[in-house]
Amino acid sequence: MIQIQNLTIDLPNFSVSDVSLHIRKGEFFAIMGPTGSGKTLVMESVAGIAPPYSGNILINGIDVTTAPPEDRRVSLVYQDHSLFPHLTVLQNVMYGQRYQNIPKHEGESIARDLLDTLSLSHAVDRKPMRLSGGEKQRVSIARALACKPDVLLLDEPLSSLDPQFKADFRSVLKDIHSRTGITIIMVTHDFVDALTLAERAAVIHKGKLCQQGNVHDIFHHPVTPFVADFVGISNVLPATYRNGQCMLFDGRLIVPAGEQSSNEKALVAIRPEHVAVREKNSFAPEWFSVSGTLSQLDKHGFAWRGTVRCGDQTVVATLDPNAVFSNTLKPSMNVFIGFPKEAMHYMCG
Repeated sequence: MIQIQNLTIDLPNFSVSDVSLHIRKGEFFAIMGPTGSGKTLVMESVAGIAPPYSGNILINGIDVTTAPPEDRRVSLVYQDHSLFPHLTVLQNVMYGQRYQNIPKHEGESIARDLLDTLSLSHAVDRKPMRLSGGEKQRVSIARALACKPDVLLLDEPLSSLDPQFKADFRSVLKDIHSRTGITIIMVTHDFVDALTLAERAAVIHKGKLCQQGNVHDIFHHPVTPFVADFVGISNVLPATYRNGQCMLFDGRLIVPAGEQSSNEKALVAIRPEHVAVREKNSFAPEWFSVSGTLSQLDKHGFAWRGTVRCGDQTVVATLDPNAVFSNTLKPSMNVFIGFPKEAMHYMCG
């Protein structure tokens, strides 16, 4: 559906370097990365509004590298909504249809259907200043879809919403994708949005592609320490491989290495939620465990996280709240951490 081939964009103080992506027809694809990573530039190259670049952009097998934005059948929704304040909701939604040669009567029917689908029928005659943030976001998406694009591009669609509205809007996006079957590319720095909505994703950092593939694989099998940290794997531990064995915590824990690595020095990544902390070494026989000291307890949203010092290294674990509330686990106490073999992901150092 969309092929980005060796995309390079050079700006005075930033560049996107040799990025290649393949987005399938009808899929929900996320481009992830921290603020300033270049992910929006990549998306804008698909829309045809990025600065001059080298490389190629193909949509539906057609090379659109030099095509103007209006000839690409792509709609872009920015996070600031960009609604016309002097127009009503209905007029805003219909605005871009004139550039796609959609007859007015047909365009109004499309617009009203979209507003009904997005639960905005009550607001057709309102001006943007009388809308909530969530309503403005839905209007901007309706306006993008009203032009009947092949591709919908979303730039941080949930970043401006209050936390209590994010879950609802994720459901809206899921419903739009399910109803229309349209190809959606979403730019986000929030890996929860990608994990909830996207089928496949790419991670971009400092203008370079770090990893792309199935979202589950990226979240559980990152290929670099940066990707591991970005998707919430706070435990990236140095490991030594020798004679088919992997040694962690300065050799205090030795586990089978299998064929995971042929390098003598490498890394092991473990998600915090896969690490258990107990007073006694009461883990199942097939689990790996090592002793340490619980050095810190922190509230992490609705959960608790503990930092355990194991020799010269630290491990972060998501804790059982009952163990915290009952004072079973307290800072400075000696504990054991444990995790199953499946929780370990090997990376090159």
